[in-house]
Amino acid sequence: MSTMRSSETVFVYGTLTDPDRVETVLRSVPNADYELGSTAVLEGLHRVEGEYPTLAPGDRIQGRLLSVDERGLEALDRYEGVDRGLYERIPVPREDDDGDCWIYVGDPDRLGVAERVDWPDGSSLEDRVRTYVSNRGVVIRASE
Repeated sequence: MSTMRSSETVFVYGTLTDPDRVETVLRSVPNADYELGSTAVLEGLHRVEGEYPTLAPGDRIQGRLLSVDERGLEALDRYEGVDRGLYERIPVPREDDDGDCWIYVGDPDRLGVAERVDWPDGSSLEDRVRTYVSNRGVVIRASE
């Protein structure tokens, strides 16, 4: 991996916290730049289990920061099923600077989550999650 020309940061909390899984997902992308970095905490959302894990309102979750270039981000979108409506990629502010970090939030109904997940009203899952993130001060911060 070389120094990235332009990178995006993704907060990962499931299978993508495993370096081997990241390698498997991104090795198909020619010359992709990526780096699985430090641990971080997502404040305001927590992990719930279904066929695949997803996030729900409240509490917090620890994960890792994954830096990828644009091609790597496209590969992550394919892996997470964004085009199939399984997950939405949502920006969340980072506490340590004025930039955003991406998170993937899955549709609890499509993922078979048994726990009740209450997002605010909205026209789509993406709109509902974005509303919650902006109104509830959801933030990603470095782990202590």
